[in-house]
Amino acid sequence: MTDQQKEAELAMLEKRMITIASGKGGVGKTWLSVTLAHALSHLGQKTALFDGDLGLANVDIQLGIMPEKDLGNVISGECIFPDIAYAYEDKDGSSFDVLPGKSGSGALGVLSQQALNALRTNLIRTAAKYDCLLMDLAAGIDPSVTTLSHHSGRILVVMTADPTSLTDAYAFIKLTNMRNADADIAIVVNNVASRQEGERAFEAIKRACEGFLKISPPLAGIIRNDNKVVDAIRAQTPLLTRHPQSVAASDVKTLAANMVRRA
Repeated sequence: MTDQQKEAELAMLEKRMITIASGKGGVGKTWLSVTLAHALSHLGQKTALFDGDLGLANVDIQLGIMPEKDLGNVISGECIFPDIAYAYEDKDGSSFDVLPGKSGSGALGVLSQQALNALRTNLIRTAAKYDCLLMDLAAGIDPSVTTLSHHSGRILVVMTADPTSLTDAYAFIKLTNMRNADADIAIVVNNVASRQEGERAFEAIKRACEGFLKISPPLAGIIRNDNKVVDAIRAQTPLLTRHPQSVAASDVKTLAANMVRRA
């Protein structure tokens, strides 16, 4: 295979990648990543969720699992991504793979640019095994986030209606657009009292992007506030398992269905 063919193959695989990012913490990014991965699996999509918060990984905690191997083993060269894949199986028979991070390891948060580039390439190759490879990245715009989110797949920017969340989401979009003008960015407004509140928050960031960046990221979804979410997180159980008929579960299912139709 020529270098050109290899690049074309990687570009095709990138389309299967979905980054879940945010400008600031506390917007429900990891919960959304877990729930979206679960919802996609319910739709028959072979799905993997990579815990890419390189310093504070916690997907395993939200799911109540204890994987034997994690990202640390991959970075050390002991194994490759398929070796650390943990199959999370729901009681209804659906399942998705978790590629666990390394919780509490500050060293993983300061990987060299060369190591981050290699990690990104390995993730793209791993996407060959799946229909969707979701990446739950750290909040903010550190090098690990900007490197791993540089692909031709979709980037979901999670925000709330809080003004500081909007400002930080805009900063993330601005930097991402500067580094990759072709980035496929879309907005998810989380934890709002109503769809109307979510639409208002989206319109505000859309106006900022159109006015200053000359881009118009679409609205991917609105997730309404739901106390069942907190209950599921405390129970270390996916929302779609514990409260499948809840408001937030319905909204994430709609988001997943729209993403599958779009693909």
